Amino acid sequence: MSTLQEASQVQLDRLRRAWRGSALPGFLRWWGGELAALVPVRWRALFAGGERWYVIERGTGGWRLRRAGESVVLAEVADIDGTEHRAAVLARALGEADPTDRRVALVLPAAGVLRRRLVLPVAARDNLRQVVGYDLDRQTPFRAEDIHYGVRELGEGGPEGRFVAELAATPRAMLDPLLDELASLGVAPDRVDVGQGHALAGVDLLPPARAPRRVDRRRRLNAALVAAIVLLVFAVMAAWLHNRNAALETMRADVEAMQGDAQRVKALRQRLTESAGASGFLAQKKTGTAAVLPVLEELTRRLPDDTWLERFTLNASGQLGFQGQSPQAARLIDALKGARTIGDPSFQGTIQADPTSGKERFYMQAKALVPKPETVPARAAPVAGASSAKPAPASTAPAKSASVQGKETADAHEAR
Repeated sequence: MSTLQEASQVQLDRLRRAWRGSALPGFLRWWGGELAALVPVRWRALFAGGERWYVIERGTGGWRLRRAGESVVLAEVADIDGTEHRAAVLARALGEADPTDRRVALVLPAAGVLRRRLVLPVAARDNLRQVVGYDLDRQTPFRAEDIHYGVRELGEGGPEGRFVAELAATPRAMLDPLLDELASLGVAPDRVDVGQGHALAGVDLLPPARAPRRVDRRRRLNAALVAAIVLLVFAVMAAWLHNRNAALETMRADVEAMQGDAQRVKALRQRLTESAGASGFLAQKKTGTAAVLPVLEELTRRLPDDTWLERFTLNASGQLGFQGQSPQAARLIDALKGARTIGDPSFQGTIQADPTSGKERFYMQAKALVPKPETVPARAAPVAGASSAKPAPASTAPAKSASVQGKETADAHEAR
């Protein structure tokens, strides 16, 4: 376990040295000072925090306590006073600072500390205290087990591949009684340093085994807040990704729905196109094919009343054929001339006399015409009082229409 602690301490020391050697601490101190100058003095005092160092030093007849960097003595206790009284006075003087921020440094007289400058290779930075500890017998007139020592890196430049450090050592016989006496007074120094005016020199002679174990609640709280912030950041990122994926899935579902609608619209458009094509084909077919009723109507109107049809055919190509009897069949050509729905009338075969009826039997062929809509005349109503109109006999016209209709219905079904 000690090996693990030493390894972790080495890594921490390396990180501290890298931090102190960078330009970021100086920038942060400057920036913090500039920002603090903008804050009112009362607020600055209210929110002031950080480490507050106190210096305790041994005098000729007792102990003196003051703030680091100041010459004013906060408390002074004499050896002739009782231990409880001295501990209470020091505790009352130290009570002005929060225990979390309070730091106490035991200052030794400069005459009781041996200080030496060392030039060491750069590789010794990673484990400076241990490297110097191996060479204490040569660097000091004492044995390693008889002294307490501290070493720090100076900011001075050294030769290439080397750096400058300072070694400070003091006899155990002098430092241990002072630490024991302070422990009896309820004071646990955070470091043992050397006085440099009213400030501290910066070396630490306190043995690692006697360093106080402090629980920094603020640091723990800050660490917990940092961890919470990190977790919240990840939670926000996860929520953002979840919302983004949900929105993406919704968009995909909408796109798929619209694709389905588009496919259905496309299918309907295709069916509509096909239906329109079929309807157009049928309409074109209908307009290009002669109708039966106009042909029959014009035959009925143009053939004489004494002419009868026995057979009527009209095929899909517009070929018209009709057979019947008439007293003067040769005059039927003239009767059909100028017809709008019948063209090119001609006899097929010869005209023969029918011995039963005494009329001429004939068979004619013609071409069924498709009249243009604008050229098809509306069927005119009979004009009352017209002397030139030839009224059909009441008994003859119906008989003729019935005969023609009976014949042409059968023949039309046969032609189709």
